[in-house]
Amino acid sequence: MLKLQKSKDKCDALLKATLQLVNQGGIQGASMANIAKLANISPATIYLYYESKQDLINKLYLEVKESFCLHAFKEYDNNQPVKISFKKIWLNIAEYKINQAEEASFLAQCDNTPMIDETTRKESLKYLQPLFDLWIRGQQEGIIKNISPYLLYTFTIYPMAFLLNMNQNCSNYKIDDNLLNQAFQVAWDGIKV
Repeated sequence: MLKLQKSKDKCDALLKATLQLVNQGGIQGASMANIAKLANISPATIYLYYESKQDLINKLYLEVKESFCLHAFKEYDNNQPVKISFKKIWLNIAEYKINQAEEASFLAQCDNTPMIDETTRKESLKYLQPLFDLWIRGQQEGIIKNISPYLLYTFTIYPMAFLLNMNQNCSNYKIDDNLLNQAFQVAWDGIKV
């Protein structure tokens, strides 16, 4: 049992170190040697748990994406009207990105890199299925524009990143509930029929 806990602790340390290094210097800047050093683990030990750097990044990406989606769908009730349901998800995502800035930054980098393989990308999309299902329902009800869910995501979720970057990087710009509600309304207006 102790050996199992040590293995888990090493994996956790590797994932945490990877997250930190990717956020500091990008995916290419997170070498296996630096990851091992920061995790206080021998570089050879990494290969007991992960086949390669890509395997490590892919697994961390899935772990963080799952955490992100669990938060996004927290207290989500698909029996609510489409707009109310979407607002709940949208605000949950904003809350995650504000409070889990390191994880959100990592996801943003991974979403824009070829390092994440196609199998991992497809698997990660499964976590977003409740949102896609909600949009399909909205399209069937004639409430949401009949366009690809990827376009819907692009025009409702991705713009949030700029807003949250401003919140994090500009001392005179802080997000409050009023601003979040305005931002949601703009996102909603962009996809409603």
